[in-house]
Amino acid sequence: MKSKLINRFDTKKAVIGIVGLGYVGLPLVLRYCQVGYKVLAFDIDQDKIDSLNKGLSYIEHIPSALVAEAIRKNLEPTTDFSRAGEVDAIIICVPTPLNKYREPDISYVIKTAESLAPYLRPGQVISLESTTYPGTTEEELLPIAESGGLEVGKDIFLVYSPEREDPGNLEYTTKTIPKICGGHTSACKEVGIKLYEQVIDKVVPVSTTKTAEMTKLLENIHRAVNIGLVNEMKIVADKMDIDIHEVIRAAATKPFGFVPYHPGPGLGGHCIPIDPFYLTWKAREYGLHTRFIELAGEVNSSMPDYVVSKITSALNNKQKSVNGSKILVIGIAYKKNVDDMRESPSVFIMEKLRDLGADVQYSDPHVPVFPKMREHFFNLSSIKLEKETIVDFDCVLIGTDHDKINYGLICDHAQLIVDARGRYLENYDHVYKA
Repeated sequence: MKSKLINRFDTKKAVIGIVGLGYVGLPLVLRYCQVGYKVLAFDIDQDKIDSLNKGLSYIEHIPSALVAEAIRKNLEPTTDFSRAGEVDAIIICVPTPLNKYREPDISYVIKTAESLAPYLRPGQVISLESTTYPGTTEEELLPIAESGGLEVGKDIFLVYSPEREDPGNLEYTTKTIPKICGGHTSACKEVGIKLYEQVIDKVVPVSTTKTAEMTKLLENIHRAVNIGLVNEMKIVADKMDIDIHEVIRAAATKPFGFVPYHPGPGLGGHCIPIDPFYLTWKAREYGLHTRFIELAGEVNSSMPDYVVSKITSALNNKQKSVNGSKILVIGIAYKKNVDDMRESPSVFIMEKLRDLGADVQYSDPHVPVFPKMREHFFNLSSIKLEKETIVDFDCVLIGTDHDKINYGLICDHAQLIVDARGRYLENYDHVYKA
């Protein structure tokens, strides 16, 4: 069974099924299409399926032309999970958020696997890409995959290969970012490597699925802890009247032993603010307390409150209160040059300012209309940045430093600026660094 499946990958006769068509799944879909595989793209969101069938992309950095070309050639989007039996590979790219208690919510993974289970057949490989705690593939997916009598490693193959997408990063793509791959058995790993080496320049094998799961968490915990450190340093430096951004630029001239991390208004995206808590939760099963991770989480999650306090202080210096002030937030995506709103600190700041009585508006060239979100609601559209608009606001917050923003225009005409991204290098009387 293993040899037959590997041969289907090598000859491009294999049909690839990808479940979850967001920031991870859609680029992977297009990559397999580009090299000549037929792809069935699964999602429960009918709007996404309709957009793809029309040849339209719903993700800003993915051109519609690529989608249209794939639809013409070898892409078939569907909401019909019963078609899973038609594919040779099933790659699961669904969300793994935290619940309200900051515990892992892998319900999307489990529900997806259960939806696919009745249609699994011999000669398929299942790969989970969603970030999760070590042991998920073995503890949750393995029993579901074998529930119909198939034996993993013999009849069907199971791997974990964490996503490493970086939306907006033009230097690295799905093709060029090395791919970690761990299998439940050596045969599973062999099949998984063959699945991914068709579309990824470098596949990095690891011994087990748990190792692959832990690798992904370490990558993101490394960032979360270091960002927590530099955010804490920013608060200390601010009290000492030191520009932390100047300090970082100076420290980065050291050619060894230092990696620059940059402070901000908080962590955003679907990985860095969430993934570390997957390990924190799992570590409790072993009686362990992940102090570094939790401390970094406390620091990073407190940053929106810190920014709001800086806005309050800046307005007070102008003899104004937050209540009743008009505040313009520049950039509400979680990082520069993307339209991704997941866990954006700008949104948390907007909510806090609104609760304090501020009239909050935003301007973001990548987010023309505030999207529907599970936990946040604003009936707003992006404001066009013009002199007459800017002068009308009591305070302008630099929340996300998109390259498309005219920072000179803002500096020239804003009454007050709170810069949470270190965009303004020079000192201005009306610019407060947060």
